[in-house]
Amino acid sequence: MLPKMALLIISFATSLCLLPPLNADTGDITMVIETFVVKQFPTSKSHFWIVNDTHWQTDNEVVVDVNTIVLDKLGGTPTATRYLLLIVGDRLAAAQNIPLDSTVDCQPEQA
Repeated sequence: MLPKMALLIISFATSLCLLPPLNADTGDITMVIETFVVKQFPTSKSHFWIVNDTHWQTDNEVVVDVNTIVLDKLGGTPTATRYLLLIVGDRLAAAQNIPLDSTVDCQPEQA
C-alpha cells in the first residue's frame, strides 16, 4: 500500500506544478472542490484531493477531474476515489464518480 500512497503524493505534487493557469479565480474552484469533498465524506478524519485535469467548456463552465484520498479513521487505510465535477461560475452543477483507472475525455461534443 505504501507504494500506492507514495505514487498519489507524487501525482499530487506534480499536478500542482503542471496545473495551467485558470481563467477564473482559482480560489472559487478550490472552495467548490473542498466543499464537495467535505459534504461527500462528512465523517472523515482527514482528506486531500488532487486535480488531475481541467477542461474549460465556456468562459464560466469547467469540468474538473479530481482524485480524493480520505482517511475515515486514524490509523486506517486511506480510500481513493475519483470524480468529474462540473463547475459553473462558483457553484458545483454536477458530480460523477468514475473508476480510478478510467480514461477521461472532457472535451465538448462536436455537432
